[in-house]
Amino acid sequence: MSDLDRPGAPVGAGAWDARSEALLGAQPKGAGSEAFSGAKSEAAGSEALPGAQPQKTAVPRRGAADPVKALMHRHRELCEQAVDPLEIAAGLEAHGVTDRTAARFRHRDVFSLAEEMYARVSRDDETRPRPDGPGGPSVRVGWVVRTLLPGALCAAGVAGLRITDGQNRLLVAAAAVVAVGLGLRAALSNGPLRTRRTSSGPYPSTGTWTCWLLAYAVLGDGLLRVAAGGGPDTLPTGGADDTWPLATAPLLALTLACAPAAWTAHLFAAGARRRLTASRGLEDFAGSVRPLLLGAFALYLGALAALLAGCAAVLDEPAAPFQTLTLGALLLLARLLHIHGFTYAPAVILTCAAGAEALALASVFAARLPGCDFLATPVQALVDTWGPGSVPALACAAGALVLLVHAARALTRASAHAEPEPPR
Repeated sequence: MSDLDRPGAPVGAGAWDARSEALLGAQPKGAGSEAFSGAKSEAAGSEALPGAQPQKTAVPRRGAADPVKALMHRHRELCEQAVDPLEIAAGLEAHGVTDRTAARFRHRDVFSLAEEMYARVSRDDETRPRPDGPGGPSVRVGWVVRTLLPGALCAAGVAGLRITDGQNRLLVAAAAVVAVGLGLRAALSNGPLRTRRTSSGPYPSTGTWTCWLLAYAVLGDGLLRVAAGGGPDTLPTGGADDTWPLATAPLLALTLACAPAAWTAHLFAAGARRRLTASRGLEDFAGSVRPLLLGAFALYLGALAALLAGCAAVLDEPAAPFQTLTLGALLLLARLLHIHGFTYAPAVILTCAAGAEALALASVFAARLPGCDFLATPVQALVDTWGPGSVPALACAAGALVLLVHAARALTRASAHAEPEPPR
């Protein structure tokens, strides 16, 4: 058993092992060595005195080279800006400090180590703001109203499309697109769906690909159907014999689902914050948050399915459940990852899904060139077997599955929940 592993052993520069030195970096050993040598000489002199009684003195926990103090110095900015020990624990975990590493600082886990670091830095600054509580972000009327805007504006636009025709219908469609876009911007820039920027720089933009996926949900299936049949020859005019029909029920359901998505993100953040307070280890926290993530995901899909069924019944349109649910799942997972600072994977997956849909359409049109019939064979087989909705369904389902696996690993880390939701 090493000196560091024995209870009560002095924690000095000479007592560190190589792995602790690698974690904290090279530390100056002059002062610590002198103190250790002085103490050793004094002890030897005491033993040399005749008749002297040996005295047992309590060895202080912190020596001349305090490893926790060195760790605090290394993460000084994190300790000074943290509003509670949970942020320090999450920050340490993000920098690779595990429960096993915390044991080398005489703590049972990262949370206990963070509590000591927070307590020691708090002596110099007792006026720092505190979070609202361990329950996470609070419910505010502002973001609740904003999440209802996209669905309300889209419902008004769909109603306008139903009662107009010709050029007026095009004007109503353009106005509805602008209004819904502004509503989505308001819903995504405030409240639980707001994306935070990370220290690594600006996050990749996914707005273009999200708009493409939503536009394809409205126009893509009809366009692919008529393109595979040799069209389209005309643009939709609003009549019953349109060769390029619009699917408004999926879009209306997805915009109405902004409110369930916000509540899902809020419940997940609040639940994860509570578990971050109650957990006593990183593995314990990850194991408790993973079912919460899957439950929130299933809750959103259930709400989206109910909204889709209602919209399809009211508008008297096909529900297209598989492609709509997979698209909704893809968008929700991408947003959850963005909210908690993981931006690269959602950008890549959304780009791939949009690219797959665009490639399917392009291959059908490219097959009309002389000698290029083979280009449309895969897409034509999918359309003939499962219908045009199979293309976006497969693309979005594959992307959602990848993001779900990634989210199950990324969003169950303590560092993903380090910052509480700021007040609105």
